[in-house]
Amino acid sequence: MSVQDLTVAPGRLIDRYLLRLLFWPLIACLGVTVVALLLERVLRLLDALSQSSARFDYVSQLAFNLVPHYLGLALPMAFFLALFIVITKLSDGSEIDALLASGQSLERIAAPFLAVAVFLSVFSVVVFGYMQPYSRYAYRAVMHAAINAGWNGKLAGGAFIDDSGSLLTADSADLAGQRLTRVFIRRKDARGHEEIITAASADLRIDADGKTVTMGLRDGRRIAMDGGGAYRNLAFSRLTTQTPLAAAAVLLRARGGDERELTMGELLDQAKSPHPVVSKGTLMSEFYGRWARAAFLPFLPLLAFPLGLASKRGNRAPGLIMAGLLLIAFQHALQLGQSLAKTGKVAALPAIWVPFLIFTGLAVWLFVGSRTRPGDTPVSRLVRRINKLVTRVVRALPLPRKRLPA
Repeated sequence: MSVQDLTVAPGRLIDRYLLRLLFWPLIACLGVTVVALLLERVLRLLDALSQSSARFDYVSQLAFNLVPHYLGLALPMAFFLALFIVITKLSDGSEIDALLASGQSLERIAAPFLAVAVFLSVFSVVVFGYMQPYSRYAYRAVMHAAINAGWNGKLAGGAFIDDSGSLLTADSADLAGQRLTRVFIRRKDARGHEEIITAASADLRIDADGKTVTMGLRDGRRIAMDGGGAYRNLAFSRLTTQTPLAAAAVLLRARGGDERELTMGELLDQAKSPHPVVSKGTLMSEFYGRWARAAFLPFLPLLAFPLGLASKRGNRAPGLIMAGLLLIAFQHALQLGQSLAKTGKVAALPAIWVPFLIFTGLAVWLFVGSRTRPGDTPVSRLVRRINKLVTRVVRALPLPRKRLPA
């Protein structure tokens, strides 16, 4: 892209060019981040629900309901990373210098990115304010059903099955989870008396009706109470018994028991109610926190430009680390403010908006400071000093001695 090309409809041409550069990095960063977070969570869910019936159906539903949560979590970092990639690419190709030389200001170059940030901010209000409350409740509903879904007729070695008052465990099992060794069972018999069964091995088989599991036990003992009230110890070489598979339970409560399950309008309604579900400070801190997270997105381009322009070719790490620390600090500052508001130590309004104003003010200050000399800001100077210090330390370290051949 040359300066001469900009003479034809320069505004629209610049916007289309910059937006095209931003589109795929943003999609890639957002997709990779959300998928990575989901995969890590899905592995933990598979492990937690390994003994539940129809666990794969439950895990897919749980993963689907986690998408709004991780989307809201990943959006600021993915957007900033995409901005950083585009800005450093423009800087390396001297395209920003060409745009500035053609009479375009840094604010004009940042304008399309700010428009995208405003759009993402509105989208974040929808995610934080409405999608997340419903998906969070749906996640808890599915998890409740999965935990109470009963045993699936298979058992992993060392695992415990506690289903309807019956306890089953085995020291080891095959890959299918249906051939067990060193089995222990504690349950109630038909008369409601507790009985203990141990066996050297057992085979599990789900019956055709799908409602019971037949267990073929071998070489064990059964301790149970007889009709006279005395315990009898029975040794057996083979014993066949059945265990029912329980059905899933329904969710015990309606949505709204937690402030994170309430939409933006419901938070305000509860705050005005004489008997809210939680304290007014908790409700308002959640309400302000959602708005602050969404409103912070338009300030990310103002932060990305100074740090991206300050990161020279082959030296991207300091800028990214600085940005990552600032974003993490902002999230933790909001969480701290929400915690203080929930305990009543600080009012919800200053607890949320004071950290917001500090970080947004820092972003504006850095951007304004880079208008005359792009990339030259107090942060960039700090980064350069850190680089020089690290370089001196590395050079001062003794070089490893080469081993002489024997």
